Amino acid sequence: MSTDPSPGAPGRRIGLLCLAVTALGWGLNWPILKSLLSEMPPLAARGMAGLLAATVLAGFAGLRGVPLAVPEGRWPALLTAALLNVTAWMGLATMGLLYLGAGEGAMICYTMPAWTALAAWPVLGERPSARRVLALLLGMAGVGILVTSGGLALDWGKMPGVAMILGGAILFSLGTVWFKRHPLGLHPIASVAWQVGLGCLPLALLSPLLEGFDPGSVSPHGWAAFLYMAAVPLCLCYLTWFAALAALPAGVAAIGTLATPAIGVLSGALLLGEEVGPRQALALLLTLAGILLAIGEGRRKEARA
Repeated sequence: MSTDPSPGAPGRRIGLLCLAVTALGWGLNWPILKSLLSEMPPLAARGMAGLLAATVLAGFAGLRGVPLAVPEGRWPALLTAALLNVTAWMGLATMGLLYLGAGEGAMICYTMPAWTALAAWPVLGERPSARRVLALLLGMAGVGILVTSGGLALDWGKMPGVAMILGGAILFSLGTVWFKRHPLGLHPIASVAWQVGLGCLPLALLSPLLEGFDPGSVSPHGWAAFLYMAAVPLCLCYLTWFAALAALPAGVAAIGTLATPAIGVLSGALLLGEEVGPRQALALLLTLAGILLAIGEGRRKEARA
């Protein structure tokens, strides 16, 4: 099945619009989630929002006539994908924001394409090329700049957050290549509904055991942020992402995600007053360069195939 449908001009414009909605919604989620964490603990925030999103996506799939039944023998692959792509990723990335700014978290998160290229070596047998290694080095250089302050001295207060978000990004990358090797045989909407629901269920169940959460203490602003996270990044943006993939070449859609960390940094500055100085700008440029190299390598492989 071709990954480049070569749509006409109207279809391409719709695809680009869907891509813009995806990048904007995912990028804005970083400062909104950071703000929400001041009122709601991380496991409760992500777990409950994910279960709500999964319910909405399952209902949407039902309205569209999309089957939700998991093919026989695919449950182990589905559970593994949910644990890596959702439980580990959303849990670790959300807790990491307790130690980092929204823009910093977004930049570290989007080293994922480079980690995915590296993870493909043990899982898929794809030996990393020089471009992939350089992409990873550039991304890690950006992370290194973020965790220093006053020259080369490490800002140890940020290290737990960096470790959590990097760990989440690496596990998500492993989940990506695992999913490629063990396809679920589900429609994309059904796949997301199952993975988000199953992946967020452990977070929601662990929350009462590990956190103190009083729903009555959450302000209307906090509940609005919670509903945004469930409705936009977890529902709308996944749907527009799949629409963009259907209407655009895969390489174009992937490069479009470059806007997400930039939006995360800028919206963090505008909404939360986070600093965007020369150090943050250099870190962002290095991260974007690493992402671009990693995605460019994937496009070259697709062209050769």
